[in-house]
Amino acid sequence: MKKYIFIVGGVMSGIGKGVCSSSLGKILQSRGFEVTAVKIDPYINVDAGTMNPTEHGEVFVLNDGMECDQDMGNYERFLDRDLSRKNYMTTGSIYQAVINRERNLEYSGRCVEVIPHIPLEVLIRIDKVFAKNKTDIVIVEIGGTVGEYQNILFLETIRMLKIKKPKDVILALVSYLPLPNNENELKTKPTQYAVRTLNSTGLQPDIILARASTVLDKKRKQKIMFNCGLREEEVISVPDVESIYEAPLVLEKQKLSSLILKKLNLRARKTNLDDFKKMVKNIKNARKIVNIGIVGKYFNSGEFILADSYLSVIEAVKHASYYFKFKPKIDWLDCKEYETNPEKLKELLKYDGIIVPGGFGGRGINGKIKVIQYCRQKKIPFLGLCYGMQLAVIEFSRSVLGLKKANSTEIDSSTPYPVIDILPDQKINLAEKKYGGTMRLGAYNTMVKKSTIAYSAYKSFLISERHRHRYEINSLYVQKLEKKGMIFSGVSPDGLLMEIMELPKKIHPFFVGTQFHPEFKSRPLNPHPLFKEFIKRCADYKKQKVIASPIKIGVK
Repeated sequence: MKKYIFIVGGVMSGIGKGVCSSSLGKILQSRGFEVTAVKIDPYINVDAGTMNPTEHGEVFVLNDGMECDQDMGNYERFLDRDLSRKNYMTTGSIYQAVINRERNLEYSGRCVEVIPHIPLEVLIRIDKVFAKNKTDIVIVEIGGTVGEYQNILFLETIRMLKIKKPKDVILALVSYLPLPNNENELKTKPTQYAVRTLNSTGLQPDIILARASTVLDKKRKQKIMFNCGLREEEVISVPDVESIYEAPLVLEKQKLSSLILKKLNLRARKTNLDDFKKMVKNIKNARKIVNIGIVGKYFNSGEFILADSYLSVIEAVKHASYYFKFKPKIDWLDCKEYETNPEKLKELLKYDGIIVPGGFGGRGINGKIKVIQYCRQKKIPFLGLCYGMQLAVIEFSRSVLGLKKANSTEIDSSTPYPVIDILPDQKINLAEKKYGGTMRLGAYNTMVKKSTIAYSAYKSFLISERHRHRYEINSLYVQKLEKKGMIFSGVSPDGLLMEIMELPKKIHPFFVGTQFHPEFKSRPLNPHPLFKEFIKRCADYKKQKVIASPIKIGVK
């Protein structure tokens, strides 16, 4: 059994195709089917690793080291499955594969053309994911929107497959219905144009997922039905929700899974979404607030805030908070502001915990280091991820070891104290300018030391986490750092790479850094243990702040 569901976007991008695809996968999974998801990005980039976070959003990393689009993280979180590089492709990777086949004479001397060979390569790649876990249904999300030049080849792929397997393919259009400020009705005309554009490629959507700020009323449904050639049950309302994890429940309430199973000629099975229902209930009933500040440098996009740059970190904070029935209040803090105005550091005291996530390059680094120093000295719970851990080591080396010019060779190649240095096998890559897909990527094992914060979180001596870095803590400084109180509670099995750094509990309530990215493995129904420990310590810190606050009698 091979069943395909293609998801395309209409009107504009960024309306939640990834969440819709993930939610659709979840409700079909709840009916007892083995479901997986594939993302096609219409970029010439071979993978997402060289894309700027402020343009494309977060780069998500899979266990096998694939650098991919952030929607792959949504698929893993909703489906609770580890995906592989087979589940992700770009225009660049497809063309590269076809050209390699041609160079290897795999086309037997035939002329290789864009049509049909590019669409056929896409189909070959999609079919490869069926072999894993005996997959029943593959959901394929195509990035961008219909009508864009970049998407034409992928729409042709759908058309070809629909002709070949008409009973096994469904096409769903996720389209946005705007609500102008001076009006009180959702506008269906943009969706009508999106469908006409799709029709011009020889395709007709089987289902329209109508994204909007509010619920789609009957009148608007009728307009879409009449003008787009669908039945009422094929127009699904997808309004904004408090939490993205409510989306599967919204879709299933409209009997979407039954509609899809009928169209694909699959026998219906009992729905079981109890786990998501319980989680959504916890989210809605959460009353206690935990205040978290994330200090980054990829938030600003013109005059706007782009939270997608750290999407997995934000979701991991939410997962752990929901576990304890807390409501997370997350603020995005621009590290550059602390460079120019150190007085702003005092605002960190209002937070219950601070996270310094990953990044690259020297921009904004001094601001991050000042934040880390403030958190260490004021005993504010701190979690440093990848670059965040490296900067914590730099700050500690400067302030505690007295190595005032300590630095990373990524920032200052001539530093006299390179406490952070490039991984030995990465030197050749940089010298030869091999940047794409050459970092230390994917899942690696870490040995965890007993009687540490890390062990109390993981409760295991051996863990596996995902990495994305070129630089590491310089082993020449490890003993010096340890003598001053720093604990390396997690190390690589060969003992050469410092994976987890922390300060003793007697010195600081929670000061932990990781060379890896724990956020990539957090799931809504299975929060990451390190984030759970962080949120737990943040809540304890908040209680202590309340107890320590003096009660002023007679003051209004």
